[in-house]
Amino acid sequence: MGSIYKEYWNRDKIREHYNFTKGDGGEAAAPSRWVGSVLIVVLCCFIVLENLLVLVSICRNKRLHLAMYIFIGNLAASDLLAGAAFMANTLLSGSTTFSLTPVQWFVREGTAFATLAASVFSLLAIAIERHVAITKVKVYSSDKSCRMVLLIGACWVIAGAVGSLPIMGWNCISDLGDCSTVLPLYSKRYVLFVTTIFTLILMAIVGLYTRIYCIVRSSHAEIASAQTLALLKTVTIVLGAFIVCWLPAFIILLMDASCPVRACRVLYSANYFFAFATLNSAANPVIYMLRSKDMRGEFLRVLCCCGRARGRGQPPGRAGVPLRTSSSLDRAPAGPATELPTVPLTHECTTSV
Repeated sequence: MGSIYKEYWNRDKIREHYNFTKGDGGEAAAPSRWVGSVLIVVLCCFIVLENLLVLVSICRNKRLHLAMYIFIGNLAASDLLAGAAFMANTLLSGSTTFSLTPVQWFVREGTAFATLAASVFSLLAIAIERHVAITKVKVYSSDKSCRMVLLIGACWVIAGAVGSLPIMGWNCISDLGDCSTVLPLYSKRYVLFVTTIFTLILMAIVGLYTRIYCIVRSSHAEIASAQTLALLKTVTIVLGAFIVCWLPAFIILLMDASCPVRACRVLYSANYFFAFATLNSAANPVIYMLRSKDMRGEFLRVLCCCGRARGRGQPPGRAGVPLRTSSSLDRAPAGPATELPTVPLTHECTTSV
């Protein structure tokens, strides 16, 4: 094991593994590659700015300091880091790859894997919160902050563990026959493991939203009439975006784990499939934020630098009530006179997430 870690500083290992899995020139620069890299960097810059806007909006508006918005903020943070990590990955690819040591290569790839995994785990956390909210299970009681911190912390700890497994020893640096074609220093078994984890998460999200759909369809009129259309539309967009963005990358990773070396030429274009998967980080703020009029209004106030004018001419009681979020249920005083309504109070600030 000690000899494996000594190889982490040997730059010749990078070229050896790339030549074995991709052949000579596997990372050579080409005009089409430069164009693709520029487009990916532009996309990543958009992802960073978009999710930064989400975080600033949530921090500025105290009405958004609720459980659902905190989870959305966590998703935005993970998507922001995913965009930054993938941009760094792209800038350090091509001919620059061969100037890296294996430990630098592991950090480059592991950071991208960890941040993308954190985005996926954050999606799962939001699905859990939606399920809790729609079933009115009072998970967030007096210790709701602790529970939210634990759930959000678990997202990052697990994502960090998944991304750091190769640098801790689960790699093929001493076994060329087990090397991935897409990621030449990663073990094929690790690639299969990651693909399996992401597939299970996808199945869990689908299961949770299917249960939400069944509950809404079978519930009483006070739930179904006000929420069915908005909720089912949001669920459809979320699942559709996740599947459309990640399915090609899952297929590529499964092919990588099963194909012999140099047998599947499509694996040499895997970077574009991962770039397409990164679109999910750009779509998430649109799906989860712009469907809330409160959030959209805060977006516009931040973009127009009109923070000082926020709230002028608007009575304090016109903010609208989030639809059955677990945090808002717990904040309601007991008694029939103060029971939260099941529909928004106004049309101006309806939260339809």
